[in-house]
Amino acid sequence: MRKLNIGLSEEQRTGVIELLNKDLANSYLLLIKTKKFHWDVVGPQFRSLHELWEEQYQTLTETIDSVAERVRALGGFPVGTAKGFVEYASIQEQADNVPLATEMVAQLVDDHELIIRNLREHIDKCSEEFHDEGTADFLTGLMEGHEEMAWMLRSFIEGEALQADGKKSELDKVPAMR
Repeated sequence: MRKLNIGLSEEQRTGVIELLNKDLANSYLLLIKTKKFHWDVVGPQFRSLHELWEEQYQTLTETIDSVAERVRALGGFPVGTAKGFVEYASIQEQADNVPLATEMVAQLVDDHELIIRNLREHIDKCSEEFHDEGTADFLTGLMEGHEEMAWMLRSFIEGEALQADGKKSELDKVPAMR
């Protein structure tokens, strides 16, 4: 293989690739969970969650491809097996568990928030430790996407009932499931 000369040492590139593979694995497991919940959701929220999760897993599919391509652009190889995804990921699978719709949403919020925290740490490492501003910028965009998806999900399970005049109703508060 031809030696890369992109302004990063082998050690810097290897460090960044390791971080990207962790992000790739987490995104892939989140995709699987989102798709599974998309299939399994039941109840009055079925249609809205089914459609929301379809949008989100399509976005995650594009994200996963972008992360894998970034790994290749840096001269590495993306993790690409189920065993590898489980090994690299910090997200946990919930095998043999079909929770209620609101709990599904809460689990996905938790997973997105975990990814967001990891991405913040990886952005800092890319900038400060590995001096790879390009990947730091790339990861910032991914983080913003996960922040938006988490917000959409949180909005589904949080909030307060409002009176006709727009004021908060003390009697009809909707409890957040967390």
